[in-house]
This record gives sequence, C-alpha cells and structure tokens, in this order.
Amino acid sequence: MGPRRRLTPDQRRAELLDVGAQLFATRPYDEVLMEEVAERAGVSRANLYRYFSTKRDLFAAIYRRAADDLLAVAKIDPAGSMIEQVSAGLDAHIDYFVANRQTVLSANRVLSGDPMIQAIISDELGQLRQRLLKSLELDGLHRDVASAALHAWLVFVRAISVAWLAHETFSRAKLRDVCLGALRGALSSAADRVEPHANEPPRPAEAPSGRTR
Repeated sequence: MGPRRRLTPDQRRAELLDVGAQLFATRPYDEVLMEEVAERAGVSRANLYRYFSTKRDLFAAIYRRAADDLLAVAKIDPAGSMIEQVSAGLDAHIDYFVANRQTVLSANRVLSGDPMIQAIISDELGQLRQRLLKSLELDGLHRDVASAALHAWLVFVRAISVAWLAHETFSRAKLRDVCLGALRGALSSAADRVEPHANEPPRPAEAPSGRTR
C-alpha cells in the first residue's frame, strides 16, 4: 500500500469509484475483491467499507455514475433529425459497453435480479424514453402508442447489445443498423416523423480485423 494522501470524503469516494470501475470493466464480478480495491486506492479495508459496505454497493455506485454519464451525452436536440440524434446516443452506449464489457455483463447477467441494479437500469431507460417522446411532440393516442413502443425498443436495444457484447457474432455496424431499423418499425404506426435511411448519418468505420469497437 502506498503513502496515504489527504483527500476530502468526496474525493476519496470518487477515487474508490475510479479504481473499482477499472477492475469491474475487465474482470468478471466474482473475481473483483474489495481487498484489491482498497490496496490499489491506498486505503485500509476498514476505510473502504466506510464508503461502501458491500461489493454490491460499490458496483451499484459505479453503475449509477456510468448511467448518469451516458445520459449526459445522450441528449436529444429537437432541432435535429431524430435518427441522427438517436444514432449519436447509440454510439455512446456501444462505446461504453465495449470499453466496460465485464461491468455491463455483470449488471445485466450476474446481477440481473438485483433490485438496486435493476432500478438504475429502469431509471436510465425511463429518462431516455421521456427525452425521445418529447422530441416527437405527440399527444393523445399517438403519444401513448409511441411511449409503449419506445419502452419496448429500449429494452430490445439493451438485450441485443448485451447478447452482442457476450459473443460478437456480427459486426458493430450491423448491431447499429438493427437497432435503428427496429426504432423505425416501432414508431411507424405512431408518427410519420421518423426519417428514412437517406437521412441517416454515416456509419462509423469498421475495424479491419479482430473485435470491432
């Protein structure tokens, strides 16, 4: 353990989250030990447990922070093309999923029945749905249909993204195409504002070999 540094409680908590996030991103949940988190952060185990009483609490705080960061970049601009805006948010989510593979798999598989983790996921999906609904400017029955369709679409996107992350049997570009195609289909009966393929922004370039990013 290195020399102790004087940090405020908020700074110390943020540092513990950073260290934990690095470990959870690259290792299965069961292989991350609280003792190692404490050692890497240069604190005692007792001090770590003052901030996070269990490994699940630490993981949930990391996942909550990640969800907040993703929501911050996945904003919908009513002045722009909806497909363009959704594409940007989709790319940000896929980027995070790839960079934090084990974190995402742990949250959606190992801890899939954990109420705390599922509450974070549900809140994130709910906020994304409200942003998309607001950009559509629908009312009455059309809004109700669109709300239900967007909820189903967001659940679908998360499920197919997690499955892709676990196996990567097709390309990232194909994942993106499938998600955007499903959005068009989901909203086709609720609104006529979903733009055709011609208005879709260019796809990110594919990696020449190996796993795609």
